[in-house]
Amino acid sequence: MKPHRQNKAVFLDRDGTIIYDRPGHYLSRPQDLRMYKDTARALAKLKRGGYRLFLVTNQSGIGRGYFPVETVEKIHARLQKLLRAQGAQLDEIIYCPHHPDAKCGCRKPLPFMGDKLIRKYGISPELSFIIGDKKSDMQFGKNLGLNTVFVKTGHGNSQLEKYADAIPADHTASGIMQAANWILKNEIQD
Repeated sequence: MKPHRQNKAVFLDRDGTIIYDRPGHYLSRPQDLRMYKDTARALAKLKRGGYRLFLVTNQSGIGRGYFPVETVEKIHARLQKLLRAQGAQLDEIIYCPHHPDAKCGCRKPLPFMGDKLIRKYGISPELSFIIGDKKSDMQFGKNLGLNTVFVKTGHGNSQLEKYADAIPADHTASGIMQAANWILKNEIQD
């Protein structure tokens, strides 16, 4: 069966990709959430291009005991509210709450969270993309068969210095808007 246009998606990392990430600090208060200035416009543009938008994020602060699940839920509710106020919205938010040492099956770069969304929404990976600021985001995308777009925001520049050519990105963009523009210009036609 030929994939349909609505079966394409952009999977998005959270911290450092669509919101500011303060290295060494965990976002633990909804009022401290700050989106990049282009986030809502970029996401709205992707949505108009026919993409479903999924936020897929590791939130080890829960597993480390820094804050409860409810805090992350409040942060995500605030993120959706801010996005809606600017004409954008995520279709779904999914996260791994476990400590990195927990050996769970859902932490990126493992494909579990992405597989779950792909099955639930009937997504065609070959028509879809991931945008992220870490090598693990790109590996997550490759594990799912997604096209990968690396952004230099957040941890992006330090990851580029550390891993150089070992980051499996199909494209590197300066930020979320440049990533969205590249996706729309280079999308795979169904």
